Amino acid sequence: MHTGLTIGEFARLTHLSVRTLRRYHEADLLLPVHVDELTSYRYCTAEQIPTAQVIHRLRELDVPLATVRRILDTADPVVRSELVTEHLRRLESVLDRTRAAVRSLRRLLAPEPAPVHVEVRPVPEVRVAAVEGDVELGDVLGWYAGAMAELDAVLRDPVGEPLEPVGPPGGVYDNTLFEVGRGHVVVHRPSTDPPTRGRVHPVTLPAVELAVAVHVGDHDDIDVTYGEVGAWVAANALGVAGPVRETYLVGPRDTADAARWRTEIGWPVFSVTTGPGQRPPAGRVTGGAPDLRRDGP
Repeated sequence: MHTGLTIGEFARLTHLSVRTLRRYHEADLLLPVHVDELTSYRYCTAEQIPTAQVIHRLRELDVPLATVRRILDTADPVVRSELVTEHLRRLESVLDRTRAAVRSLRRLLAPEPAPVHVEVRPVPEVRVAAVEGDVELGDVLGWYAGAMAELDAVLRDPVGEPLEPVGPPGGVYDNTLFEVGRGHVVVHRPSTDPPTRGRVHPVTLPAVELAVAVHVGDHDDIDVTYGEVGAWVAANALGVAGPVRETYLVGPRDTADAARWRTEIGWPVFSVTTGPGQRPPAGRVTGGAPDLRRDGP
């Protein structure tokens, strides 16, 4: 007769069900010290109780089985800590996305959502220092951060001090970025004398008429504001005539408080009743699809 703990006894000591302990066995995470050949009863030892509890805690955190096995197999506490920390970072990212989705849903499902003010505004031609490229939608945030850092590094005076901003930074996002998940992006800062250095070069943003609204807060639910602007554009018989523009009036560069961020969304528009190039009736706008012009060679 074997003197170890039966699986039932082990379940009572660990507060883990027999079914759960069998799953751990089948996954090679917690092997019985003995399996009776005649009865197929499984036996564990008291020394395995802490291991079972560690596995249970890791699985409560949705740590993948393969990672649990790696944590159990290594005797190096540093490696164990790194494995757990890496998974916790993933959980925090998932939690952030969940919170963002909840905020968006609350805004969308509010009985009387706060109206977004949209206005049509003519924007004159402007020269900017820019970094541009074709970007995957999922890579936009990282690419934007790198491009803006390069702009900040280049836009300095002769002694290396940052130039005084002559306007807020912005971005121009090609429609295909949202339609097919990859498109052309231009990140820019206004400059009276845009330099050419590295990826930074002068670009002229053409004059255009924009349907403009300001998104308040972080960008987790900026798609909701985009939708509200789009609904307003459609309701006013306007068509979209080019890549969308974003202007970062207040952002992470200015304050860590996301509640204070203000992003201006601008859609180039024209009247679908009169067409581009013709002045529509009062309250409607015209304008052809703009092309960004890169200055210089």
